[in-house]
Amino acid sequence: QLQLVESGGGLVQPGGSLSLSCVASGFSLNGYAIAWFRQAPGKEREGISAMTRSGHITDYAHSVQGRFTISRDNAKNTAYLAMNGLKPEDTAVYYCAARFTDSPFYRSLSIADYEDWGQGTQVTVSS
Repeated sequence: QLQLVESGGGLVQPGGSLSLSCVASGFSLNGYAIAWFRQAPGKEREGISAMTRSGHITDYAHSVQGRFTISRDNAKNTAYLAMNGLKPEDTAVYYCAARFTDSPFYRSLSIADYEDWGQGTQVTVSS
C-alpha cells in the first residue's frame, strides 16, 4: 500500500530552522513529482514547494521563496523540505504529496493535482 510519512516538525523560535522529511513506503518515488503543502489553523491548504521527479526543477510559493529548499533522494525514497528563517506565519501542519508522471518537467502546487498524501507534521514558530 502506497504511504507517505512526514517527520521533522516541532517548535522553533522565529529565525530558526527545521528540516522535514517525507518517506515513501509501498512504492518507489522514482517517477513521482513531489510537493509540500501546509495548512494553518482556519486557513486553506496551500502549496509551497514542488519538484519534478528528478528534483532538477523546483517551484516555490512567494511566501517561502529564498527561505525554503525542496530536495529528494530517490535512492532513500525520501523527499525533504529545509526551512530557514522561520516566521510565526509559517506555523502550520505540513504535508507532502506525490503524483506519478511520465513527464520529466511536471510539477504542481495545486492540491487537486495530487492523490497521494502524508498525514502531516506540525510546525510551530513561536518565541
